[in-house]
Amino acid sequence: MHAARFRVAGKVQGVWFRASTREQALKLGLRGYAKNLPDGSVEVLAAGAAAAVDALGQWLRVGPPQARVDSVSRVVAEEAQAGRGFEVL
Repeated sequence: MHAARFRVAGKVQGVWFRASTREQALKLGLRGYAKNLPDGSVEVLAAGAAAAVDALGQWLRVGPPQARVDSVSRVVAEEAQAGRGFEVL
């Protein structure tokens, strides 16, 4: 198992970014969450197979049609922080 924490900046709040991320994560069999941050970015924690986490990371660079992604950062995360399922916080 592998885990990563992403921070996505741009026009990513109020455009169904978190719900769309959850949909993608569940299709990939990932656990974790997506939540809005006070600075207007979205934090995503994803845990699962390394290839699935990488695939979500690639999807985050584009996001849903209404979004505009300016940047995505990624750091290693603790798998235990992912919990069960994939939540929108």
